[in-house]
Amino acid sequence: MNQHRTIRKYSNQAIAPELLDQIIETTCRASNTGNMQAYSIVVTTDAAIKQQLAPAHFNQPMVTQAPILLTFCADFNRFTKWCEQRQAEPGYNNFQSFMAGAIDATIAAQTFCIAAESVGLGICYLGTTTYNAKEIIDILKLPKLVVPITTITVGYPEIIPEQTDRLPLAAVVHSETYHEFSSTDIDQLYSEKENNKFYKDFVAENNKETLAQVFTDIRYSKKNNELFSGKFLEVLKEQGFIDLKIENPPGN
Repeated sequence: MNQHRTIRKYSNQAIAPELLDQIIETTCRASNTGNMQAYSIVVTTDAAIKQQLAPAHFNQPMVTQAPILLTFCADFNRFTKWCEQRQAEPGYNNFQSFMAGAIDATIAAQTFCIAAESVGLGICYLGTTTYNAKEIIDILKLPKLVVPITTITVGYPEIIPEQTDRLPLAAVVHSETYHEFSSTDIDQLYSEKENNKFYKDFVAENNKETLAQVFTDIRYSKKNNELFSGKFLEVLKEQGFIDLKIENPPGN
């Protein structure tokens, strides 16, 4: 597990259907809320559907180049239908239930990734799924109470890239209670990253003064965060998880 790499280029070697089934069976043994398994996995291998999905993922090449695309969804549609057919009154059209389904889908996605990597496959998380969830919902024909949470490409790696860096454990691990970070702490925790030649070049290429500015001004700007927040809130409303009047979504 310490050897994880993000794979963005895949070979032409096909994934045997029985191997994929085995990995998905392992995935479905993952922990979940109340053993409801409030998630679904849409497996996409059809080239035409991958082409349709590509714009929703900003046309990242691995969307169409990877042999398999998996969209992990929060799903209370199935469980709600079961309740209704068994004379039970479901109450899962709310934000709490969406969060339970989103957590379930995320746990399942990470379990899939670990299982896939254990047999020599490579994966890449696509963080674009919630940005354009409405478009993905339309393409994959997701019904009410189903919302895409994350997408994973999977296949045999064409090349094995270098591992990306990680912050020191002191940046993410807190003993007993949360340890607030001082200015000195922040300088120490981010020192290695900021002095890495790759990131120094990254800053220069983007004409910024600091690495933090690359994140705030270019990669994850306030404007885009507010825009996609508004879009996703509308999706949650349309899919039946929240009942809010969003007349002017942030960013519009």
